[in-house]
Amino acid sequence: MDYSFNLYNAMAADGVCLSLKKILTDFSCPPVVLCIGSDLSVGDSLGPVTGTRLKEKLNGLNCYVYGTLAKPITAHEVKYMNDFLRATHPESKIIAIDAAVGLAGDIGLIKLAKKAISPGSGANKKLSKVGDVSIMGIVAERSMFNYSLFSATRLNIVYKMAEIISEGVSSYILESLKNGGLSNVLTGA
Repeated sequence: MDYSFNLYNAMAADGVCLSLKKILTDFSCPPVVLCIGSDLSVGDSLGPVTGTRLKEKLNGLNCYVYGTLAKPITAHEVKYMNDFLRATHPESKIIAIDAAVGLAGDIGLIKLAKKAISPGSGANKKLSKVGDVSIMGIVAERSMFNYSLFSATRLNIVYKMAEIISEGVSSYILESLKNGGLSNVLTGA
């Protein structure tokens, strides 16, 4: 099942958290969050901005977040991530976060699904799918040349989406900890 939330919905962060609870029902191991994108383009920066905000919100928890403004996971790195994540975190579910293009009326939607994400598909890149759960923020309209994703995306939209996604994902992880589902995540690590 897929879930969608508009960034102007005041309950969007709660919706992201609740959707993750429905999708990720096994709490035996903390999820790993993979935030894909580049800090060189506003339209492609949703992943790194989300990763940075998420690390701030989960400060002190032994929860892995890959892809921040300081250390982005771009198309160059993403092709190696499946092998790396499966070797490093074999029991963990992977939450993959990326920017996407879509119809004009879909700009501002945050979409969650229990399936892998195809990073770079909005820029016509053929990369391997990654993740067990995908969170995509539609930041621009799909066009014939796909320049809109890189040049005409509003930073305000990207930042609001990043805040909603990071709030929802961190709430999911923190609530799972509080309820004892992720008891092997230690503070201060």
